[in-house]
Amino acid sequence: MYDQTEIQEILPHRHPILLIDRVDDITFFECLVAVKAVTCAEPCYRTVPETALSADFAYPRSLIIESFCQSCAFLWLASIRSVNAKPNGRLVFATAKDVVFHQHAFPGDLLRHTVRMTRMVGDNAFLTGEIWIGDRLVAEVGAIAAALRPTTTLEGSEQSMQN
Repeated sequence: MYDQTEIQEILPHRHPILLIDRVDDITFFECLVAVKAVTCAEPCYRTVPETALSADFAYPRSLIIESFCQSCAFLWLASIRSVNAKPNGRLVFATAKDVVFHQHAFPGDLLRHTVRMTRMVGDNAFLTGEIWIGDRLVAEVGAIAAALRPTTTLEGSEQSMQN
């Protein structure tokens, strides 16, 4: 199991956008189970009025997918570390395909991400999985593609965007 300290050693994300709370199980280069607790204290609930209906507290689907993607990133980066290697650049999200939502998540729910790495091609990884709350399937993720890109390439892109 990995706690917050260990998660922060591997992922660059920090509060308020670090969206996994612990990693319960990992088989390097294969699969991972991570947990995200949904709470009322999250920034996405700041503007929900006191008169809101229960449905207004549905956790944003974009954040559910972000949390899943962070679980994917953790699997890949921790796997690289497990063979005493360093990532060849920064991990960037490429695409999500065939994402199907079945349920909403609400404050008090524990999202359980089950991630499987389906293949690696060079500095690119392809992952799939599901998101659960207990025995209820929240979402299925057909494919996530991510890539490691040299830091210098990314810095050049940032500078050209500023000009």
